[in-house]
Amino acid sequence: MKKIAILVENNFEESELIYPYHRFREDYEVTLLGSEADTEYTGKAGGWTIKSDKASSEVSASDFDAVYIPGGYSPDAMRQNKDTVKFVKEMHEADKIVAAICHGPWVLAEAGILDGVKATSVSTISTDIKNAGANWVDEECVVDNNIITARTPVDLPVHVTTVVKELGK
Repeated sequence: MKKIAILVENNFEESELIYPYHRFREDYEVTLLGSEADTEYTGKAGGWTIKSDKASSEVSASDFDAVYIPGGYSPDAMRQNKDTVKFVKEMHEADKIVAAICHGPWVLAEAGILDGVKATSVSTISTDIKNAGANWVDEECVVDNNIITARTPVDLPVHVTTVVKELGK
């Protein structure tokens, strides 16, 4: 069974974590990765919490087939964690799927993997993504080699379906 890591930190966008988490569990083994293992993280609306399975420092790219980065304000914390950034960069270098939605591409920018890549994000960080070298476009879902990006929760159905299609079973 293929394995997907979903990154988690406080202030995650609930729909962008919960929807992919449950959909991916239908076909794949899903691991929630946070800065700390076995830790409760709270969504940005304050009502949802979810517990990490492992810390990003405990895993490597060889453990997974894909990584999914939800948005909200959690990517700001993710991009400050050197182990999380290292993991995302290693996933990209291993040609594994790296998917990010909303503010999630901030982590891709920090990992230095957007140079020359066609990508999208929530429009409020488009300048950041362009400054990281990406060809930013306003499209619901963009696939450029192993990087799959989307803008907002409205794009979740096509984003998650695209990740599933690209990953296969």
